[in-house]
Amino acid sequence: MKNVIISALMVLFVVSGVNASQKSGCELSQVGALEVSWTGYKTEKKVGVGGVFDSVVYTPVAKSGENFRSILVGSSVVIDTSSVNSKHEGRDEKLAKFFFGMMSDKNINAKIVDIKADKRVKDAPRTGVVEIEIEMNGVKKVVPMTYSFSNNVFEAKGVIDILDFSASEALASLNKACFDLHEGKTWSEAGIAFKTKIEALLCKVEPLKE
Repeated sequence: MKNVIISALMVLFVVSGVNASQKSGCELSQVGALEVSWTGYKTEKKVGVGGVFDSVVYTPVAKSGENFRSILVGSSVVIDTSSVNSKHEGRDEKLAKFFFGMMSDKNINAKIVDIKADKRVKDAPRTGVVEIEIEMNGVKKVVPMTYSFSNNVFEAKGVIDILDFSASEALASLNKACFDLHEGKTWSEAGIAFKTKIEALLCKVEPLKE
C-alpha cells in the first residue's frame, strides 16, 4: 500500500511539472511600422482635409505577447510635425509653419496607457477603446480612441480639440494664413488615427523558456 501511494505521488508530481512548464493560447506579434493619420476641417460646411506624418518613431513595449494589453500598453510614439503630408506641398508648408511651427515643441509625443475590449461578437472584428496620452504644445491629455482589429490590422480612431492643448494662437495663425481657402473658418476639432499590423498566430502549446 505504501508503494502505491508513493507511485501515485510521483505521477502527480510529474504531471504537475509538465503543466507548469507549458503555456497555451494564441500569440500576437507586431510587424511593420505604425501609421499616424489626421483629419482637419475647414469652412462652415466642415470640409475635411486629411493626411499623415511621414516621420513617426514607434517604440513598442513588446514585439509579441498573449493579448493586446501585453504588446500595446506602454508603447510610445514620437511624431515629427514638420513631416506633415497631405499630398499638397503648399498646404503642408503652411501647416508646418503657421500651425505646428507656432507650438512650443515640433514633436508630438504619445503613449498608450490603457485598453479595454468590447464583448466579443462571433465572426465580427474585435473592438474596444484604447486610451492614448498625448503631449502637444507642452500639454498632456488622455484621449479615448475606438479600435477595431480585423485581417491582421489594428486601427484606432479618435477626436481631439486643439484648444485643449492651449493651441488657440496656432489655430488663429493657421486660420489667418488660409483665410480665403478656409472661408474664414478653421475648426479646432481634428480627427486622429493610427494603424499597425498585428499577426495572430494559431493557438498552440509550447514549453515556457526558463
